[in-house]
Amino acid sequence: MHITWGQRGNFLSVPTDTPARDERLGWTGDINVFAPTAAYVMESARFLSKWLWDLQDDQTADGAFTDVAPQVGGLGAGSAGWGDAGVTVPWALYQAYGDTRVLERSWPSMLTWLDYLDAHSTGRLRPATGYGDWLNIQDDTPKDVIATAYYAHSADLVARTADLLGKDPAPYTALFGEIRDAFRTAYVTGGGRVKGDTQTAYVLALSMDLLSEQERTTAADRLVALIEAKDWHLSTGFLGTPRLLPVLTETGHTDVAYRLLLQRTFPSWGYQIDRGATTMWERWDSIRPDGSFQDAGMNSFNHYAYGSVGEWMYAHITGIAPAEPGFRKVTVRPRPGGGVTRARGAFQTRYGTVATRWTVERGRFRLAVSLPVNTTAEVWVPAGTAGAVTHSGARHLRMEDGCAVFAVGSGDHHFTV
Repeated sequence: MHITWGQRGNFLSVPTDTPARDERLGWTGDINVFAPTAAYVMESARFLSKWLWDLQDDQTADGAFTDVAPQVGGLGAGSAGWGDAGVTVPWALYQAYGDTRVLERSWPSMLTWLDYLDAHSTGRLRPATGYGDWLNIQDDTPKDVIATAYYAHSADLVARTADLLGKDPAPYTALFGEIRDAFRTAYVTGGGRVKGDTQTAYVLALSMDLLSEQERTTAADRLVALIEAKDWHLSTGFLGTPRLLPVLTETGHTDVAYRLLLQRTFPSWGYQIDRGATTMWERWDSIRPDGSFQDAGMNSFNHYAYGSVGEWMYAHITGIAPAEPGFRKVTVRPRPGGGVTRARGAFQTRYGTVATRWTVERGRFRLAVSLPVNTTAEVWVPAGTAGAVTHSGARHLRMEDGCAVFAVGSGDHHFTV
């Protein structure tokens, strides 16, 4: 509910970063990281598609997306992780709703943004500009690492968009490869260490496919070591936080992801809740451990950026994720862990409601899945063998990654192992 109320308090006319103080503005960095969660929490296609017109209308003559949209004089443009919202938000909407029209409308401005990035880079490396990993916890990631990573990410999404729209993706795929090579040469050592050696540096490199397979293993291990060195706390800011738990799960460390999610001491989501938060805070320490307030000049108690953890919670606790854009095909893969023994969730897709409910009790895992008409799902059940799973007529597909994977269609389905 903290995430939901934060979104409700800020999705007013434009996606503001806070309803507090005089900064009720459409900051692009905030919605860049929050858009995937926003689409889970409530229907966001019409609201964010309208806002994208604002963003595109304000695009500068040289192709930069502005740091806020609608633009307010003097606040700048082209910042890494902020301007990239002109690419990432359309992509998030396509993933959630499966409608290519948002990509078609955004295509010209996406290309102009890439032109801007090309013109403001040297040897496929971006300079150290922008806001960096905003409001991180004393763990600054080099801004050139962040900017170059986002440069690559935008090129990658443009290549994927080109393919979807029937255009030639080759120039953009090649551009992504060149940026990736430049990133690895400039910022990654032979042992897989990323310049800056921060949690966010590894999270961006891993989630944006900027490392070789061997480097990925080393980088993931280093990320976990850095979290352990913080006594199992995060140190990420606006750009690192939304990708942190997904990267941990993707690299086989869901136990660490749960440990961060359920942490109660500073800095953590639980720390905010224990101090009376009903919406997400702007700073991890908007109320400091000693009970005092942070700087009153910039200290919002309703600021949805850190609520971007909601995407991971939907996809990996309730287990509801799109196997195809728009959720016509669903991946249902709840991941019990962290002492969590039960969860339930529902998501309103364009086809109807997908719902899950699971419990772990006395060594038995039970999962109920409900799918709307005209949809199918792959259901991943943690099990050693398919024979260990009792189910209501699902078709077994394969064993993979410690799970029995089943195919189901619309209706209600039950699994026990």
